[in-house]
Amino acid sequence: MRDSRHDVRAYEEVLQQLGEANSRRLIATPALVCDLGLLSSNIDRMAQLARDAHCALRPHVKSHKSAYIARQQLNAGAVGLSFAKLGEAEAVVTELNADGDHSSLSVLLTSPLVGRQLAERAADLATRCDLIVVVDHCDGVDELEAAALATDTTIAVLCDVDVGLGRTGVVGPAEALAVAERVSVARRLRFKGVQGYGGHLQHITGREHRRAATISSTTRLRIVIDALESAGFIVAIRSGGGTGTMGLDVEIGVLNELQTGSYVFMDREYSDALGDDPEGRFAQSLTLVTTVISANHDGYVTVDAGLKSMATDAGVPLVVGHEATATYQFFGDEQGMVTCDPHHPFHRGERLELVPPHCDPTVDRYDVIWLVHDDVVVDVIDVTSRGRSQ
Repeated sequence: MRDSRHDVRAYEEVLQQLGEANSRRLIATPALVCDLGLLSSNIDRMAQLARDAHCALRPHVKSHKSAYIARQQLNAGAVGLSFAKLGEAEAVVTELNADGDHSSLSVLLTSPLVGRQLAERAADLATRCDLIVVVDHCDGVDELEAAALATDTTIAVLCDVDVGLGRTGVVGPAEALAVAERVSVARRLRFKGVQGYGGHLQHITGREHRRAATISSTTRLRIVIDALESAGFIVAIRSGGGTGTMGLDVEIGVLNELQTGSYVFMDREYSDALGDDPEGRFAQSLTLVTTVISANHDGYVTVDAGLKSMATDAGVPLVVGHEATATYQFFGDEQGMVTCDPHHPFHRGERLELVPPHCDPTVDRYDVIWLVHDDVVVDVIDVTSRGRSQ
């Protein structure tokens, strides 16, 4: 557990009351709480959907950054884990290995690595798990090969394909073939397939609009796969997708591995985009608890959750239980404003719960997540890879 917790005494007090009625009230705010039953239900539901679709599930740890939750996903049947950053993977793999024999744990790094130092770290990580790294440039292949040779280990490689997001990935078949051919002559690398992640598709409102965009995006990946297979390469892994397109990815049938992540928690941004679509039928398990610290004005109160307490890229949070009657506005670095009905005002000391606008970067702001059942705190878990963005 990190020593950076701002209120160790309050933290210890909650630990002493684990399992006790009303222990939820002892959590120092602002804080992240997660309904354990809803979390478990979300994990089981996604695992079952993947099984029913005969599709491998490799959940993205960037959403929760927690070794505890990763362990639950593996126990539910995930074939491995996806990580956005090398530092995330190092932290979580270390924690999982400390808990037992995870030497065969399959780990996918979904962002290309650049430079000797990162390649060497990846090669070291490959000695502690079954590592797969995405590459979108031949120089990246050479860097990984040199590091794997020096470490006397083997690294699997996926060719990262730009399917319209424009962030990373080769732009077409010729570039993909160049990467695959370079991997094929490397002594310590193994070509395993492709990645095509459509991050730009996940929050398109309306399933038919999202379907059309996903088909267009997936066509770009299919063209690359066809070219690789025509050249004699075996494209065993076809990884990608996300919470917002999961059902569509299955229907289209090109991907055989899903990298869904936010489904464990959900957030306001996904709720707005997905509505009652099949992809949106996961419970909002994560909330941000905040306390009313001032109630001296008619029509609004001030809470202790401001800009520093949540990601702001997706707008403002929802006020749980008051979605139609209260609104949240950012009120500074440390505070927020919550409007209220003058006839039913919020009071000083009252606790409110917010649905985070964007769960992934919000989680990265906290050391721990409190697991709850109704008003009872049942456990507390580390955000294992908080801040591990390198």
